[in-house]
Amino acid sequence: MDLNILYEDEEILVVEKPVGIESQTARSFEPDMVSEVKKHINTLSPKQGEPYVGVIHRLDKPVGGVMVYAKTKGAAESLSSQVSRHQMEKIYYAVVCGKPVENFGAYVDYLWKDGKNNCSKIVDKGIKGAKLAELHYQVVENKNIGNEECSLTKITLKTGRHHQIRVQMAGHGTPLWGDRKYNPKVQKNTASGNVALFAYSLSFFHPVTKKRLNFTVSPKGEAFEMFGIFY
Repeated sequence: MDLNILYEDEEILVVEKPVGIESQTARSFEPDMVSEVKKHINTLSPKQGEPYVGVIHRLDKPVGGVMVYAKTKGAAESLSSQVSRHQMEKIYYAVVCGKPVENFGAYVDYLWKDGKNNCSKIVDKGIKGAKLAELHYQVVENKNIGNEECSLTKITLKTGRHHQIRVQMAGHGTPLWGDRKYNPKVQKNTASGNVALFAYSLSFFHPVTKKRLNFTVSPKGEAFEMFGIFY
């Protein structure tokens, strides 16, 4: 796998995660981003021992986009602290089925993760294990795909919960195009498991220089190609 590296120095590596690749170490023999990053570091500077690669955030396997990995423990601590203090800005594009009631808005829900079935659900605030989930969205363009109205939506994550965008958009009546887990109109046995969700932009402070860095990658995939703004 050829890595599309957007930036690299001694502390961090910013890379585009392809659709269909796990963002952390996989339990199978399939490629995963951590293994590929380690191979890249070893190729650049072979040395004894396994290189350190810190996972700061995650993208679902069927979702592509910008990710940052730490190459030192100090960088990992700094970046993880930015995540917990909401200083790392993540912007996504999604194609949803239907159209949100408003062109601009925010969803604030409580999500509960069902680890046994690898899914999350919107629940009441008082449920044990429920976590606050917040995102802001903007409808960019509407288009009919087949016989269904779809909306290209720009989403800014304020929290980072398991399957958050997929769960919240579905829970508010506009599930993601191609999402077999949360979109009831998508057949579970379809060949394509790609979800029309892409991590477009990532912004954070460099762990050493403290300079604000921003990286963007245009969304890829069939659903996004139906909208003209990226191509």
